[in-house]
Amino acid sequence: MQGKVEICGVKTSKLKVLKNEETMALLRRTKEGDMDAREQLIAGNLRLVLSVIQKFDRRGENADDLFQVGCIGLIKAIDNFNIDLDVRFSTYGVPMIVGEIRRYLRDNSAMRVSRSMRDTAYKVLQAKEKFMSEHQREPTIEEIAKMLETKREDVVFALEAITDPVSLYEPVYSDSGDAVCVMDQVKDSKNTDESWLEHIALKDAVDKLPEREKRILSLRFFQGKTQMEVSAEVGISQAQVSRLEKSALEQIRKSL
Repeated sequence: MQGKVEICGVKTSKLKVLKNEETMALLRRTKEGDMDAREQLIAGNLRLVLSVIQKFDRRGENADDLFQVGCIGLIKAIDNFNIDLDVRFSTYGVPMIVGEIRRYLRDNSAMRVSRSMRDTAYKVLQAKEKFMSEHQREPTIEEIAKMLETKREDVVFALEAITDPVSLYEPVYSDSGDAVCVMDQVKDSKNTDESWLEHIALKDAVDKLPEREKRILSLRFFQGKTQMEVSAEVGISQAQVSRLEKSALEQIRKSL
């Protein structure tokens, strides 16, 4: 997906980016029934959709399909956004886009099991049924493997292959309150949606900086150069580097 310059006939390299003030003005017009403003909002936030679907680029899904689904999430975000709240649109829109894509992936997942694996699974089930009829108890994995003269690992893989996948939203415990889901038990406490949203917000803030300020921040904080080294490379004084660096960081703080 990375490096793809055209998705669904849209040239991603030429996507427009709206400033927050422009976005809010268009949202107000949209709430008043201005359909042209709604179209401008959609077109001006397609880059937001593109940044979201890049999170899913390692899943082997078609980029065009994910982009279209992401656009549905964007439209829902536009139609449901409350302009009376002091919230940036991207803060509300990104989770809506992510949710729409996750729903699509959940509804269209296909667990493909090989024929040989299915055949092994059926043999395991037959052996299990025969053992239970003879011993009035369930056999262990080792006992099934011995009956079929196969490896223990093959029995385990075969049984897992025919087991229905469990939804991350499957409740595992509930005590007259909010249910505890599978997701709560296996979630990654480090790479959370919150930290990912902060990363997107930071990237969005940096993208709005002038090219010279972006270069200075890159040299200072990504390449670890001193202000003196940056001034020599950029061709300005150290004092100017210091002033531009402070100004850029202040702009990022305001954006965040």
